[in-house]
Amino acid sequence: MAKSYCQYCPVAHALDVVGERWSLLIVRELLKGPLRYTDLSGRLAGIGSNILAARLRELESAGVIARRQLPPPAPARIYELTEHGRGLQSVVAELARWGARSLGPPETEHRSPGWILNPLEIFLPAGFRGRIEFRVDDEVASIVDGVVLDGPCEEPDLVVETDSDGFYHLLVEGEAAQLTLEGDETLLAALLERSPARATA
Repeated sequence: MAKSYCQYCPVAHALDVVGERWSLLIVRELLKGPLRYTDLSGRLAGIGSNILAARLRELESAGVIARRQLPPPAPARIYELTEHGRGLQSVVAELARWGARSLGPPETEHRSPGWILNPLEIFLPAGFRGRIEFRVDDEVASIVDGVVLDGPCEEPDLVVETDSDGFYHLLVEGEAAQLTLEGDETLLAALLERSPARATA
């Protein structure tokens, strides 16, 4: 680690480990599963190759990530979170929920394919049961018994249709002006009421 707060404090120590620019975003990507260097570079638009290499070395040295060589026929080197690193999952989720409250709806240029998956995962309450299909502009994703899936689901209990502004306000504020519901509306009320975001509202 190039810099340190030099304080005997768990917050300061955590920031020593993952507080450098890009570090937590690397963790965010690896929370989805192991990735190659080129995968990380492609997903982290704007990061320089030298910065990515340095952050990976620092995170590996701190025991947050590990390198592993895949066996043939795909002998690629991948990076993955250690058990210690996976402990950051709840931290990243709480930061996301906290940041979402002042982030605002996404601009068109900031929407990549599948962009609605992450918000659904962040705001999904533990143990949620039911089948809800979300149609947001030209994106479709579903929640099926506590799992977020890309695309529509079979026989949804509820279909929620809105635009990106409505989707943002629905998840963050619990209501949206532009909203069409078809099916069991109590499922949406239950999802929003039990969402972890309500605890930080």
